[in-house]
Amino acid sequence: MEKQNTWIDRILQNRVASHSLFWLVLLLSTSLLASFNSSFSYSLINNSALLPAQMMAAYLLSYYQIPKLLLKKQYLKFIISLIASSFLFMVIARISVVYVAEPFIRTDFEQETLMEIITDPGYLLMVYFPAVYLFPFIMLIIKTLKERSEERHQLEVLQKEKATTELNFLKAQIHPHFLFNTLNNLYSLSLEKSDDAPEVVEKLSDMLDYMLYQCSDPTVPIRKEVSLLENYIALETIRYGDLLDLVFNKNIENPEVEIAPLILLSIVENAFKHGASGNLKNPTIHIDLEATNEHLYFKVFNTKPTVLDKEQIVLKKGMGSVNVKRQLDLIYRGKHSLVVMDEVDSYSLVLEIEF
Repeated sequence: MEKQNTWIDRILQNRVASHSLFWLVLLLSTSLLASFNSSFSYSLINNSALLPAQMMAAYLLSYYQIPKLLLKKQYLKFIISLIASSFLFMVIARISVVYVAEPFIRTDFEQETLMEIITDPGYLLMVYFPAVYLFPFIMLIIKTLKERSEERHQLEVLQKEKATTELNFLKAQIHPHFLFNTLNNLYSLSLEKSDDAPEVVEKLSDMLDYMLYQCSDPTVPIRKEVSLLENYIALETIRYGDLLDLVFNKNIENPEVEIAPLILLSIVENAFKHGASGNLKNPTIHIDLEATNEHLYFKVFNTKPTVLDKEQIVLKKGMGSVNVKRQLDLIYRGKHSLVVMDEVDSYSLVLEIEF
């Protein structure tokens, strides 16, 4: 089947081969249909005689008269060109039948003269106009449909490339943003000469290795995202210690189920920015993650200060939540719900995704 498809694709991609196949199929099919009233050989000879006029009419109509005259609103030129060319092609077709086809089929007839053919426009219009222009109209329809299909495909490709570029940009925003926050944590621990500094370096190294080299694919196993969250939470826990009331509940049915990378991390990172780095004495962050083969449920709750200092106002206007929403729209359009409850002293987010 693959070889057959490749052979067909090669013909369709080759302009000369595809056009030759088009004319051959039309010639044989119309000759076969006409053979119900006469012999196939007679129909084939007669249709072959008509073919040169049909081909000239088809290419002139499809590649010059329609695109160069009609579509460019040169209506008078189009009408004059169509009338003149159609008369010429009808005459050529009649001459081909009378002087080429009929001598092969019968001899007991008197051939019309060229003057007689030219001076009988009524017969030409009634008999030879449909005979000549049936194929050109079929070709014009196929050409138009093909062009519209190619335009739609090109538009889809451009939209997909735009979405991919935008998604890569959004992912790239996460890396320096997270790195800046974590390096600040490490700097603070280094100043305090904390024994936790080597653990922070190790976890940060693991996280960066994953973020930079392992999550370039559109989706990754959810176990890797869970491990990323655990490392991030561990780093933040080292920073806040017992001051933070942190709960991370997870129920993963299949660790290998695929999910778009870094979205969950952005949500958790926002919870820490708004719920732990403010002026609360005892901040609370509760995270619930449930995942099956078909569905993901992710809820993050954090307390927040009722009065925001300048730093928190800047964070509140930051890119995190906008980034998450945009990624979800690009990756899981129509397959996710995102509910945000922004209260005076708390903030919660519920994300559900259908895989």
